[in-house]
Parts: sequence; structure tokens; C-alpha cells
Amino acid sequence: MSDVGRTEVRLADAADAAVIARIHMISRVATMPYLPPQKRSHDQVTRWVEDVLLKSCRTWAAVCDGEILGYAALEGDMLEHLYLRPEVRRRGIGTLLLDQVRRHSPAGVSLHVFRQNTDARAFYELHGFTVLDTSDGHRNMERLPDMTLRWTPEGAR
Repeated sequence: MSDVGRTEVRLADAADAAVIARIHMISRVATMPYLPPQKRSHDQVTRWVEDVLLKSCRTWAAVCDGEILGYAALEGDMLEHLYLRPEVRRRGIGTLLLDQVRRHSPAGVSLHVFRQNTDARAFYELHGFTVLDTSDGHRNMERLPDMTLRWTPEGAR
């Protein structure tokens, strides 16, 4: 069943922080098992969402029937985060969030993705992102090889 028709994308606020933190944590565990175990508690991640993420990024929540299904955070033209509850993946929710990000990025969007994250890489490639560069992991705290991807709208190329 698709939740897309009933899902709205709205700006996230401090009242959403605990749910966004939970989605961030469970999504990373479910979709990136190669990551080191999470060292921060839910309360610590919630504080990070409140004090850092929501203050430095334009952050949107995908909401269906009053429940947050996922979120996307954009800082400048850099997509810093796009995470979904694992059980709603492949239902169009990520595309809704990405479309919102792209609407607010008329010159294009960049992002970093772990090379091992083949599902995310395929998702972004499907949506027109191309590889700008690769790294041995020196630029991320997990120290895992990553890639920079970029989407540029047709009119901006």
C-alpha cells in the first residue's frame, strides 16, 4: 500500500525532535549495518536534533495520519540527512522529501553517501544525481569510504 497520497511534507519543529531522533537512529541501524554501534542515547540524539539540526538546517518531516514517517535536512545546497522509518521504505516517501529539498535548491543539491550504502546510491541515481568525487573516509566521523553526489536541474546546467 502506498502512503504517498495521504502524506504531507511540512517544516519540522522542536516538537518533532524526539521522533526525528528515533527515526535517525533506527534507520541507520536497519539500513547501514556496517556502521559502528551507536554510542549516543536517544536523549542525546534528540538534543542534537533540537540544538544543531533544526537550528542549522531547513528540516522537513513527511507526515501521514499524524505520524512522522521520515525527514530531510538541507543546509545551504547540501542534503545533510534523509532518513525514513524502515517499514515505509520504497513507498515514495523518500521521493516526496527529496522533491521538497529540490524545490528549495534551484541551483542543485549535493550530498555525501557511504560507498557501501548501495540502496541510497541507487535511489539518488534514479533521481538524477551523479558522482562528483569519492573519498577514503577521511571526511566523515565513521571513517568509511564515501562519495559526493550532485543533482543539477536542467536549466542550471
